[in-house]
Amino acid sequence: MPNFSDENRRRRSIYLLPNVFTTANLFAGFYAVVQAINGRFEIAAIAIFVAMIFDGMDGRVARLTNTQSAFGEQYDSLSDMTSFGIAPALVMYQWSLQGLGRWGWLAAFIYVVGAALRLARFNTNIAVVDKRFFQGLPSPAAAALLAGFIWVAIDNRLQLGSATIAWCAFIITVYAGIAMVSNTPFYSGKSFALGHSVPFWVMLVLVAVFVFVSSDPPLMLFGLFVIYGLSGWGIMLWRWRRARQLSRMRQEGAPEATPFPEPPAPHTIATPRDEDEPRRPGT
Repeated sequence: MPNFSDENRRRRSIYLLPNVFTTANLFAGFYAVVQAINGRFEIAAIAIFVAMIFDGMDGRVARLTNTQSAFGEQYDSLSDMTSFGIAPALVMYQWSLQGLGRWGWLAAFIYVVGAALRLARFNTNIAVVDKRFFQGLPSPAAAALLAGFIWVAIDNRLQLGSATIAWCAFIITVYAGIAMVSNTPFYSGKSFALGHSVPFWVMLVLVAVFVFVSSDPPLMLFGLFVIYGLSGWGIMLWRWRRARQLSRMRQEGAPEATPFPEPPAPHTIATPRDEDEPRRPGT
């Protein structure tokens, strides 16, 4: 009879608490699709943001309660594909992209493929990449770009023609799909530990962010995720310039080639002179 260790049993187990949040994430994504079909696009966009909240909570809860499992990892990936892959693409297509004909559904398909490839690569590279950065734009942030644009366009009533809005939606959708499969590093935030103490100014910053977002949620959230969606290219540029600078410093600081130094002369013992010879007894 096979003897499974405690670690193997834990990995094969199904835990209720984190999977409840994953199920809520899946429900929010499905609810967004239903509301888009009913023509309630603002609610559909908000539902995608709610799915992001539940997606961030399930992983944190699993780590804090030590209830990670292989089942939870797979369930979370499938839920993310629904909430941040299929749902945003369908909502965006129903809202604006379908007016572009085949270009509209091609843009939506590029996004869906990008999300699927992004999640598959994340699952296979989870143990070999830097925990501080994501490889490519994370799918929740990509979904927030689409949902945020829909929300801000409806809530703030952008004074743009339908064709202009449709092509803006096309650009945002294609960009999000391509950014997810790029190698651009995006800050993950996983180095921020909830159980550790933080300086007082961190709490002030968090309060300021809440006040900032609550002043105009659709506009502020969309603006924040636009900044995040472009931040990876800034990090890549900084790394590239830093690498060039270090390479140039190595070249400038390398010593010129010099011939091998001559070996030092061997130490010799001088032959003592007669007056230096020690006197023998009896002389």
